[in-house]
Amino acid sequence: MRRSVRFHHLVLSVIVAMAAFLLLMPTRVQPVAWTPLPAPSLASGPYADNQRLKSLERVGPDDIDGPEALLLENDVLITGLHDGRLIRSSLDGKTTKMLADTGGRPLGLARHPNGLLVIADAVKGLLSLDAQGRLIALSTAANGVPFGFTDDVVIDKSGHYAYFTDASSRFGYGHDGEAIIEHSGDGRLLRYDFQTGKTALLLDKLEFANGVSLGPDEAFVLVNETGAYRISRYWLSGPKAGTHDLFIDNLPGLPDNLSFNGRDRFWLALYAPRNALLDATAPHPFVRKMITRALTVLPKPVEKRGFALGLDLEGKVIANLQDGTSGNYSPITTVREYGEWLYVGSLKEKHLARLPLSTALQD
Repeated sequence: MRRSVRFHHLVLSVIVAMAAFLLLMPTRVQPVAWTPLPAPSLASGPYADNQRLKSLERVGPDDIDGPEALLLENDVLITGLHDGRLIRSSLDGKTTKMLADTGGRPLGLARHPNGLLVIADAVKGLLSLDAQGRLIALSTAANGVPFGFTDDVVIDKSGHYAYFTDASSRFGYGHDGEAIIEHSGDGRLLRYDFQTGKTALLLDKLEFANGVSLGPDEAFVLVNETGAYRISRYWLSGPKAGTHDLFIDNLPGLPDNLSFNGRDRFWLALYAPRNALLDATAPHPFVRKMITRALTVLPKPVEKRGFALGLDLEGKVIANLQDGTSGNYSPITTVREYGEWLYVGSLKEKHLARLPLSTALQD
């Protein structure tokens, strides 16, 4: 009898401790209520499940940690790794050279017409790397607010401007989950002027501003809002210049990086499909705060699925690439078209991969 009483007391103590943890543990996250649209189906329609990414071919060097950034030039791969290194490699991976170590986490890469390699580094801000291997900090703040999570960058053809994102001014690299759960709209789309060295704010109040890409004739720039499942469009020229609208809304997953092939289509990496629990609790900040606390000790409920989309110039889905089978390449965080191939990179995988463009675009 005494043993039974002690056991019940122990169970009760555990329950009380767990409740106190979920209700009272201090956290920076202050969730904001919102109501997402119902998630699109993965069973049918434009986002129907498939295994088109199952035939991805491994390329480049073996056993590299988190090749997120991806730049392709003259049959050479340039990527940034989890440990802060920037490396250049032949497509077969037999020739590899370290270009620099930012001491941070390079997430976005772009080549300036003058030869500079421009880097969106999550920790260090917007950087450049010259031919002598010298790293220079271009920008670390805008409007008096330091960058918390510099994410992606693209440069216009003239080399006048770099368009880049600060995913979150409140949460730094490695805390993307907290930023997305909070949904406070602290992401920004920014523009760096190479002539003046000044950084201008184009859009704020973005929900984890992620991938960025210029459109045809550089008439607009697109920016992914990971936490809102959408791509916003900021007009740079024409009658809509200085305004913004939605390019595509209610995506089936969390949009990461974005690229343009220079002609007729964009490629969108989706980190993972949407999470039903995250969507269901979006209107309930108190519950989401408890979830945040729980996720400090529990694994994030992120589905491991390779996922990428092709979009036309109007935001219509023209390619749906997936692989939810065991051992798939995921999360896919970068997709770039190069020649007859579609190259993909990942924040967590140990290698780069590619798929024939014909396979990606097949009906």
